[in-house]
Amino acid sequence: MVVGCSTSEVLGSKIGTNSNPDVAGEIFKALYDYTKSKGLYLAIQCCEHLNRAIITEREAVPFAEQVNVIPQPKAGGSLATKAYAGFAEPVAVEEIKADAGLDIGFTLIGMHLKKVAVPLRLENNKIGEATVLAARTRPKFVGGVRAVYDEELL
Repeated sequence: MVVGCSTSEVLGSKIGTNSNPDVAGEIFKALYDYTKSKGLYLAIQCCEHLNRAIITEREAVPFAEQVNVIPQPKAGGSLATKAYAGFAEPVAVEEIKADAGLDIGFTLIGMHLKKVAVPLRLENNKIGEATVLAARTRPKFVGGVRAVYDEELL
């Protein structure tokens, strides 16, 4: 699951103007505890200053090409900084293709989701002042008018 988060937006400021490591720490802990309890890997998207690189556990991306960067609150973002410090064996990569994602504060996670993203309507779609958007993915439909699809994969 990929997550992009603007702590500035959570605090009611414009994205990129009020990065807050304390807020990021609380969000990271909640996300990390939840994903671990569900057997999921968490991937945190950096801000555009690091070209939206991804911070995740090395185990999640064993064959991905690593890039050399350590995120900082003003270059990568506070949540990515907390993830790098909080993961057992953090690694930075340029891209992943996640099955699901959360976008907290309009951080544009779509580039890190598999090709067909399906928006999810959340009952609670705010963290602080930030809007939270969610998505899952599904396999692409291929074929034509005679194709039959697996309803379990929709």
